[in-house]
Order: sequence, then C-alpha cells, then structure tokens
Amino acid sequence: MRSSIILNSILVVVWGCFTLSCSEPAQESEAGTPKNDVTSYLGQWTFDFGKRSVGWLQVRQEEGYLDADLMWGGGSVAYGLPYVYVAEGKLHLGRNPRNAVLTRNAEGETELERSYPTWIELDRSGDNISGYYLSPKVNGNGLDSVYIEGRKVPEMPPTPDLTKAEFGEPISLIKNDNDLTGWRLLEEELTNGWSVKEGVLTNDPVQVEGAKHIGYGNLRTDEVFEDFNIKLEVNTPARSNSGVYLRGMYEVQVADSYEHPLSWGGSLGAIFTRITPTVKAERPSGEWQELDITLYKRHVTVILNGVTIINNQPVHGPTGGAMQSDVTAPGPIYLQGDHTAISYRNIVLTPIIN
Repeated sequence: MRSSIILNSILVVVWGCFTLSCSEPAQESEAGTPKNDVTSYLGQWTFDFGKRSVGWLQVRQEEGYLDADLMWGGGSVAYGLPYVYVAEGKLHLGRNPRNAVLTRNAEGETELERSYPTWIELDRSGDNISGYYLSPKVNGNGLDSVYIEGRKVPEMPPTPDLTKAEFGEPISLIKNDNDLTGWRLLEEELTNGWSVKEGVLTNDPVQVEGAKHIGYGNLRTDEVFEDFNIKLEVNTPARSNSGVYLRGMYEVQVADSYEHPLSWGGSLGAIFTRITPTVKAERPSGEWQELDITLYKRHVTVILNGVTIINNQPVHGPTGGAMQSDVTAPGPIYLQGDHTAISYRNIVLTPIIN
C-alpha cells in the first residue's frame, strides 16, 4: 500500500510537470552562488578575438523570447540572430550557417555541398565575458574554434550639451607637407599605399593585372585622443570607399555616394551600419568636401559641407573594422586604406578638455 501511494505521488508530480510546464529550480555553481541566468547577459558587450578583431553584442529581452544584435570583426551589424538562449549558465548565439563544397566533378562543378552550423557560446564572470565561436570541421572530425574575451559596455551617458564643451588647442594632424610624420600603418605587415605631397594625404592602392593581390594597410596617428572635434577635407574619386575612424573605433563612412540614396552603410558621413544621415549633402565625386565631426561623451555630430547630417546621436558600440573594443579608452584617428584611392587634406583635431 505504501509503495502504491509513493508511486501515485510520483505520477502526480510528473503529470503536473507535463501539464503545467514546471521548470527546474535555479542551479548553483560549485561555490554556492547562482549560475548565470537570462538577466545576466542582457545589455551590451564588446569583445576581442583573433589577431586584431573586435566585436559588439547586444542581448535583448523581447516579449516571450531573447534576441541579440551582433557586430563581428569587419562586417556590418546583424540586427537579430537565428537563435539566442541561455542554458547551463552559458549564452548561446546562433549565426548563419557556413556552406562548404565537399566534392566536385572533373569539370570543377559542385557535386556535393553541405551547410554547417556556426554558433557562439559565452560565459559571464562579473562584468567580463569569455567563450568561443564554434563551427564543425568540414571533414567531420571536431570543431574549429575562435576564443572570445570581452567586457560589459558602461551605460550610455545622457545627451551632452555641446555648448558647454571646453576645447583645447587645435592640432594639425598632417605634420609635414611632404611626408607621413605623425602617422604609421595600423598593420605593419601590409603594403603602404599612403603618401603626403604638398599637404595632401593620398592613398593609392595599385593592383597589377594578372599578379597576386596586394594587401594595403590602414593608416593611424601616432597620438591617441579622447573626445574631440576634427575637421578635414576629403576628395572621393568615383566608386571610392574609405573611412575615418574616431578613437580607432567608430567609422565615419567616406565614399562616393552623390547619386545614391541615404544609407548607413554607403553614405558619406554615415556612422557605418549604425547611424544614417538625416539629409544628403554630398558633392559629386572628384570635388573636395568638408567634414566637421565632434565626438563627445559617446555621442557624435557630423556636419558635411556645412549641413548637419547627424546631430549629437549616441554611438552604441564599435563599428566594423574597429581596432579596439573598450568604448572608454582613448584611441587614434585611423584612415581606411585597404579599399580604394582617396585623398585627405587640412586635417585639424581640437581636443575637448572638459
């Protein structure tokens, strides 16, 4: 009789779990403190991985599910991921699958192609996160992995009052009219296409037809800066693509966009994949254009050819191609040089000292 009572009690509990969808109690770590749960990962994070790559992550609690936005290395921000969940205290983030050709016929045509999942697993410790980007090996034996290490992004400061900013002395970033004094390549192993002649800083990444592709480097200042205003002139040849990175972190897009609609990825003056200009103010390719940019308390203002196109807007994290992930750290001005020819002149930076 006692056995029947115990069995019936077990059945009632089990049936209750099916009908009421009861959940397990929160698990504890070995130290006796609760493991990370969903709320542990909400908010924004920046991280480093690989040799020189930076990422940004925002985890959002939607109604009934988690979602996340991700910037991975040199790409754009992916708003919304295939899946996001927390299990056993770890955050799991789905990415788009990696397609691989496994076999080809004698003519080189694809015979067998498969899609392999890719995902990220992260663990939180205080204000730090670490983990791996994972993808199965195509040969079926094990996983490729990339180590990730990062930190929580501090809360965004309130919108600052630009009229109260105190400025220091202007600094000309072109130190010499005919050499690269004050500048160096960001990637020392790449080819330098940059030169200064009569005060004009030009990138000319020439490729030789039929020869191996030459990798050209980005150019950075020796000095680092915190908040500042920077004024410069830029000449965008047809179909050109470059960028001005503020603190080595936030890319102000520089491109020939005169005949193109406004976008956050291609418009001159946009914050790459983050902030779209509110109005077009570009001139045709080949003409000199003026950019006036202020970065103050993680907010950015962009004036293009005398027209305010971004007005004191928050920048929520590094953009693709950033060289550092800490949004509170000073950093250099760096100019993107790995794409096309571009020219700059009259680059003057004025620090904000308070």
